[in-house]
Amino acid sequence: MDFGFRQTALLRAIVALTISAAVLAACASSGTVTSGSREHDSRSFMPAAELAFDALPGARAFYGTYAALQGDAVYAAEFPAGWDGGGLVMYTHGYRGVGAGLAVSVPPAAFREAVLAAGYAWAASSYSANFYDVRAGVEDTNQLAMQLVDYLQRDWNISLNLPSQYLISGNSLGGHTAAAAVERENMQRTLYPVPYAGAAPFCQAEQNQFQWLGDYSRLAQTLAGYAYMPYSEFPSLYGEMNAETRLLSPGPVIRALFKLDAQTGAPTWEPASLNGERLMLMAQMLTGGKRPIFEYGFRSNFQNTVMGSGGDDGTVRGILDRNVYDNSNRFYRWTDGGTPTAEEVAFNEMMPRVDAARGVNALRSDGVRWLPEIHGDFSVPVLTMHTLGDFYVPFRHQQLYREGATRNGNDHLLVQRAIRAPGHCDFSPDETRRALTDWLNWVNGGPKPAGDDVLNPAVVADDRYGCSFTTPDRPGLPAC
Repeated sequence: MDFGFRQTALLRAIVALTISAAVLAACASSGTVTSGSREHDSRSFMPAAELAFDALPGARAFYGTYAALQGDAVYAAEFPAGWDGGGLVMYTHGYRGVGAGLAVSVPPAAFREAVLAAGYAWAASSYSANFYDVRAGVEDTNQLAMQLVDYLQRDWNISLNLPSQYLISGNSLGGHTAAAAVERENMQRTLYPVPYAGAAPFCQAEQNQFQWLGDYSRLAQTLAGYAYMPYSEFPSLYGEMNAETRLLSPGPVIRALFKLDAQTGAPTWEPASLNGERLMLMAQMLTGGKRPIFEYGFRSNFQNTVMGSGGDDGTVRGILDRNVYDNSNRFYRWTDGGTPTAEEVAFNEMMPRVDAARGVNALRSDGVRWLPEIHGDFSVPVLTMHTLGDFYVPFRHQQLYREGATRNGNDHLLVQRAIRAPGHCDFSPDETRRALTDWLNWVNGGPKPAGDDVLNPAVVADDRYGCSFTTPDRPGLPAC
């Protein structure tokens, strides 16, 4: 099947000049900054010693390093037989922690199979930094997209035509990167403009992820009776953690709100009190509302991941220079009636309030923001997937994405699919292959794929919600 057209070097030059002009115009406006320092700027990272990976049958693997935003980055690429100037899908990897090593990025097997079967090549960057650095994700991925054939000529002595079409897809932090890469603001401000023809951000995080993480731990601290203590004390109130963010010894917040296993002493994540029940209900509302599979995610060890981030200073571990969290005007509820109860009003009066620093994460004139934002402002086909029980990167992000796309008048370009699974990015190979195949057909003139309604509360709350695209049913969960 012929996907796309052969793009000439002249067309690429015209696109680059057009977007560069928009960048200059945007930088001339008020509100942009080039100064400012943050902890992340002083960090250094190093490519792994071993970069090789095995190609799938009939394909060829390439790998190497290149100078990127914050230092060297690692690239990986895989080409189907006979590719010379066809389509290229940029794969964007998820969060890799805070270590100094930059590893080769190879997508899951189902991703590679679907992309190669459609005649596309894929390429991926390690990014030049770890931590939650979506700025490096966008800039380093875009640079690789535009210069990949040059790196292959330099490192492998092979000559290929420029890609005829650029697409982008990734999971989690990589989903944030992929969605941000096609946002109008970021396409105008990136150092390496890429004319992406479509995006497939799966289980994507976005800037509101850090609102969720800040909310949940603060709610737990207040409901457990420790609102009078500084938020910086939350880790000690939560309990003793190991390096893998596993709870070794539950602290007073956990003991006040959750049941503990009689033999191991570990939390079962079942509410142990009225306030524990209220915490669960508020978490449900904050993560997307009443829906199937939520409780399975709530009672998972992603509680450790979410609460393990509590007590931070709101800089996203140094990605920003000041606090970005803000709950100054947020009203928290555990009931869904038209009017808040007296208990909810009293709780909100007790809840500690925080204001985000003025001007934090401002627009920049030297590329995209430190934390690139997603507002549903795009002009290309976008297909997403998200698990309903994801307690770490919640389903609520899909609702915000739809609302933004509607405000910007491009909701007809957004297809979203709900998957009945409790984990984060917990997609089956069949779900991944189907989503990518449908998306690639759509991008290239095929029919718009089917999706799920993510905003209608009655639809989302239905017991069979998510059945349309979940294959297979997950063991231990209500079956479709």
